[in-house]
Amino acid sequence: MSGKDNGKSIDFGNGSVAGHILRQAFPLMLSQVVQLLYNIVDRIYIGHIPGEGKDALTGLGLTFPIVSIILAFTMLFGQGGAPVFSIAMGAGNDRKASKVLGNSFFMMSIGSVVLMIALYVFMRPVLFALGASDVTYPYAAAYLKIYLIGTASTMLANGLNFYISSQGFPVTAMVTTLTGALLNIILDPIFIFALHMNIEGAALATIISQTASLIWVIVFLTGKKPKFKLKLKNMKPEGRICKEICAVGLTGFIMQFTNSATQIVCNRTLLQYGGNLYVGIMTIVSSVRDIMSVVVHAITNGASPVMSFNYGAGKYHRVKSGIRISFLLASAYTAIAWLLVFIFPRFFISMFTDDTELITAAIPTLHLYFMAYVFMAFQFSGQSTFMALEKNGRAIFFSLFRKAILVIPLTILLPKIVTPEVNGVFMAEPVSNVVGGLASFLTMYFTVYRRLNEPSDAHH
Repeated sequence: MSGKDNGKSIDFGNGSVAGHILRQAFPLMLSQVVQLLYNIVDRIYIGHIPGEGKDALTGLGLTFPIVSIILAFTMLFGQGGAPVFSIAMGAGNDRKASKVLGNSFFMMSIGSVVLMIALYVFMRPVLFALGASDVTYPYAAAYLKIYLIGTASTMLANGLNFYISSQGFPVTAMVTTLTGALLNIILDPIFIFALHMNIEGAALATIISQTASLIWVIVFLTGKKPKFKLKLKNMKPEGRICKEICAVGLTGFIMQFTNSATQIVCNRTLLQYGGNLYVGIMTIVSSVRDIMSVVVHAITNGASPVMSFNYGAGKYHRVKSGIRISFLLASAYTAIAWLLVFIFPRFFISMFTDDTELITAAIPTLHLYFMAYVFMAFQFSGQSTFMALEKNGRAIFFSLFRKAILVIPLTILLPKIVTPEVNGVFMAEPVSNVVGGLASFLTMYFTVYRRLNEPSDAHH
């Protein structure tokens, strides 16, 4: 595939594999940093609301599982189509690539409306099931009542952006996120503090920003630059295409859904053993993890279209090279990230609160939670390879294995044998990082990497 981004031709089938991965990863990383700012900036400002920041931050933390569910459906219908789309382009099947884009748009549009209505109807019981208390429920509900209006904008802006980077326009894809996030950073303090809208202001700033991102995406994908455009004729659902998109997207969907389930179990267990204080600490700790995961996500996601394209084109030696390079980069980065968190915990925690009790209690839990962070490189590398090469069964299994089979039971069991009990909840993460990460990576190495033999090696 050749695409043009800022005048530079991108051809994933030729040239340096490492160069392609880094060229994809760098704008993706900036894009994801900016994407993260949507939520992180909200958390930072909300945590510093005078007099009620601690409870408001805990209330916001309760909405994370719901935001994860919306993201899960974005992965199912949006990201799921990206490898199918890239493989079709690599194989020269333009009709299929066009249909994948159109059908993905159709499923995200319908899915967002159904999801929004369902979450409005069941908001109260869902939030209490997530661990809300009478103190924190009003904050969580106030945020969601506004945030859910933007469900379609959130899903379509993020989901369609995969089809921009897959066509070789990573910088354009970055601008999508940059547009919305910068707008969010500007609007947040205006709505929260200047207009005294507090947590509702944060939600309003977010949906305005996501809508701006969506407008940019639609304008680009209906314009002259991309080879594959959004066209009404390709949006007519085709069962076989929809099924293939969902089969690949099921991995990301399950990863996000199990993230949501994990957050629910963690919040409820922490509420039981440590009260609202520790639910607030989990909001901070998971926010630090989100910040630190941006680069490793960008590396593995940047490698994905390069691997998918070369897999579709039968250039297996380039696929293996992509796997090796992305793993080495991810390993180096996670080691650096762990070191930063270990040396400067107070710096990261103070970004979200100035409450002394919260900061003091959060430092040891942050150290505990990040203890085996370097093993996330194994998890991400194995997982992203399975997804890029459409090894759906294995991708789904290992996303379930780490979260549903390891983290959730450990979150329930460890507090019964660890003192203080809350430490058991935070220990579930490092244990699952080691066991889940190694299991995912070693399976990928023996069942995929070692079996990728270049059919035309003799000609290279």
